[in-house]
Formats: sequence, structure tokens, C-alpha cells
Amino acid sequence: MNKLLLVLALLISLPAAAKDDVLHLYNWNNYMSDETIKRFETFCKCKVKQTYYSDNDELLAKLQAGAKGYDVLVPTMSAVEALIKRNALLPLDHAQLPNLKNVMPVYANTPFDPDNKFSVPYAMSITLLGYNDQKLKELGVAVDSWATLFDPAILAKIKGKVTVLDSQRELIAAALKYQGYSVNETDEAKLKEARDIILKAKPYWAAFNASSYIKELTVGNIWLAHGYSNDMFQANTDAHAAKRPFSIVPALPKEGAVLALDAMVIHKSAPRPDLAHKFLNFMLDGKNAADLTNMIGSGNPNADALRYIKPEIKAIKAVFPDTETARKLEMIKDLNSKQLRYVTRMWTEIKLR
Repeated sequence: MNKLLLVLALLISLPAAAKDDVLHLYNWNNYMSDETIKRFETFCKCKVKQTYYSDNDELLAKLQAGAKGYDVLVPTMSAVEALIKRNALLPLDHAQLPNLKNVMPVYANTPFDPDNKFSVPYAMSITLLGYNDQKLKELGVAVDSWATLFDPAILAKIKGKVTVLDSQRELIAAALKYQGYSVNETDEAKLKEARDIILKAKPYWAAFNASSYIKELTVGNIWLAHGYSNDMFQANTDAHAAKRPFSIVPALPKEGAVLALDAMVIHKSAPRPDLAHKFLNFMLDGKNAADLTNMIGSGNPNADALRYIKPEIKAIKAVFPDTETARKLEMIKDLNSKQLRYVTRMWTEIKLR
């Protein structure tokens, strides 16, 4: 009888032990393939539970409000900088991350996180223009400059067929680049110039849209969109799948653009920092890192991943920019409270006028 009780006790205890082997991942939606997750679960003999957010502000606000229980987060580097300032991240143990060597030097050791003390680069995108090649060719509209988005003389030809991101930092950054300024310009006079450019162009736009422009491009309702390179890749893939008579072409403006580098970090309150480190090192392996690029057309900061990425994706300049283009790309930096208040007031004015 004692032996039977012992066996029963062991059987009852097994599910509880397995239940604890869970990695909690707080991630963007559709930002990791199911195959990658399954491969890691097999590797670690654990489970991955994903929760999703739609932008960095949502992530930061939720954590600021006291949300806990997440092991790994996937913020953009400006949000990483904010989390570091808040002392919200666990310093990484590089001894547990031998695959960190796979990160391309240009994307490692950024000013946001010197020596990658808290973050490991995961994926990247460029904020650019995507356009319907059939419609804009018919109209003789070239898409090689931010002028296509801001010049009323050009916009008059495509009025009502243009959308811009509903993001104050991204849209203002585009207007600043158009003027030849840094995307991180904080001089109020230069910011007002950007505001005025946006206000002159606004009557020609159909909407501020950060959520459905992929679909609008795919079905042909919109001919030009301000958005992310991986979204333009998806829109083109969907258009071809639907046998549309056009392609959605990504265009990098000659003035330069915003580079968004997303990284993986471990939250300070992580229940399983051991699993988190295993996951980060797993994702730094080239084969695993390549999965996302092959799925959604994201840029990839992992050198080892290049041998696993589809050749047709590697050939897209808007996904893997050449050296000259890369020099014109900038990452958006975190603003201090005074700067943020000013930009937010300016954004409110833009949206209301």
C-alpha cells in the first residue's frame, strides 16, 4: 500500500513540475513563427506562453503600471533605452549567450545599450513608402523621395489614395528627414517646420493608419502608404496571392529613413531567467533567427542567419539596405519629459487641424 501511495504521489506531482517550466514571452503579434516556438519547446522541454502588444507605448505603460510575470520582452531600442532608465531589466549573463557573436557589429553595442548589457538584437524594419506600381506608373509619379508624401504638387495626383502612420514620432521623423534634419531633432523651430509640412500635406491624405494599411494596399484602395518594410513585404505577398494586377513596391526615400531595431530583453521580475537566457541564445542561432525574415520579410541583424534566408528576400534593398543606404538610416531615441510634452502638443495640433 505504501508503494502504491508513493507512485500516486509521484504521478500527481509531475504535472505541477511541468506546469512551472513555462517561458512567458511578451511580444508583438505575428512576430515569431509557430515552428520556431515548437522547436524551442522541444529543445528546452518546456512551454512558451505568448502575450501580445501592439506598440511600444502599450508595453511601457503596462509595465509602468506594475505588470509582472513576463520573462522575455521584444521592445524597439528606444523602448529598451526607456526600460534601462527605469531599472526594469535584468543584466544579461553573456556566458550563457555564446551565440551573441552572430550579431552583425553594426547592430551590436548601440548607444541605446552599450556592450549589449541588457539586450540582444532580434529583427529590424525600415519606415518607408510602399506603393502600387501599376497606379503610380500610370500617373507618372516617382517614389524616391519623401516629397511623394509631403509635396502638394505631387499629392494632387493621388489625393485620397495615401495613408500615413498614426504615430507621432514616425510621421514627424519623416518630415524632418524630408527637410534634411535628424529624426531626433529637438529644436522647436525645426519641429515647427516639420509640423507645417505635415499640415500642408494632410488634406491630400485619406487617413492616419497604422493598423489596416496592409489590407488597403493589397486590395488597391490605397496607392501609397507610409509604413514598415516588413508590412510592405506582406502586402506584396498578399497581392500576388490574390492575383492582383499590381505589385506593392517598397521605396527607400533618398533623404534617409527610420531604422527600427527590435531586441530581446529579460524583465527584472522574470519568473524564469534561466529559461529566458536559453531562449535568447536559441534565438541568436542563425537558423532560428532566419525564421522570422522568411515569414514576414523583416530585416535581420544576425550574420549567421543570412545563409538560411531566402535569396529573393536577401535581394530586397528595403529589407537589407546597402552600405550607402544604411548610413542614412537613424534609430529614434527616447525623449526627455519636456521634449515629449512639446512633441505631443504638436501632434495633437496636427490631428485636430
